Amino acid sequence: MNIGFLGLGTMGSLMARRLLAAGHEVTAWNRHRPKAEPLAAEGASIAATPAEAAQGKDAVVSMLFDDAANEEVLLGAAGALPAMESGALHIACSTISVALSERLTREHASRGLEFVAAPVFGRPNIAAEGKLWIVAAGAEASIAKARPVLEPLSRGISVIGSKPAQAHAVKVAGNFLITMMIQSLSEAFVFARANGIAPAMLLETVNSALFQSPFYAAYGKVMLNPPEQPGATIELGFKDLKLFLEAAETNKVWLTVADLMQDRFEEAIASGLSSTDWAGGLLQAAENASHR
Repeated sequence: MNIGFLGLGTMGSLMARRLLAAGHEVTAWNRHRPKAEPLAAEGASIAATPAEAAQGKDAVVSMLFDDAANEEVLLGAAGALPAMESGALHIACSTISVALSERLTREHASRGLEFVAAPVFGRPNIAAEGKLWIVAAGAEASIAKARPVLEPLSRGISVIGSKPAQAHAVKVAGNFLITMMIQSLSEAFVFARANGIAPAMLLETVNSALFQSPFYAAYGKVMLNPPEQPGATIELGFKDLKLFLEAAETNKVWLTVADLMQDRFEEAIASGLSSTDWAGGLLQAAENASHR
């Protein structure tokens, strides 16, 4: 397929490479062009604007930071959606608010465009291996059209429903669960150290006895050995938690633990941890809080 790809951050650049390796034609755009240049050496064309990347394409994939970036790149001046031909497909892989996903659904319908929400679960090392888990929602025919684009990126695809916003709701709920897993492990590690127990031994023991989860094992390892380059930052995790809380408020759902977690993120950011790894940073915040 002839694909336009919007957003070449850590995750986006890895996903675009997977599409090139799968034999797709890729025209890539990034706000900071130097980040796009390495893909040119691998066979991608580089566009000057989102509109140029989207024009005449079978499908356009977006992997952008937040709601504001999505609104600007998709709907703003030189935006992608106005440049797409009727019947073309947009696949939104970004983590965005449920409200914006609903708005984009209306925008696509008014322009005669197909729309599939397909946010992804997985850190950069998983994206590099093409083993993301993708949560997809949209019309059945649009999902079928999106599969040749999504399959080279993933080890599995969960089709949630026919409304794209449902996929984004699952994504923010899933990220909330990751946050709570990290926070609970952080406090358990602090407790273990206070009792003379190595956190790594606690993790191995409880994961063997209780969870048998590769996910707990992988995140525990990241927490205890934070990477030099964060896979996701505290700032990004807080952004996703706020999306979760906003969607809950819209539906008049009161989430007590999520409200408390908002305070923990604010404390972490106030202490200068906003750019640290999401997992390692929350552990550091829990350690700081334990010494009050």
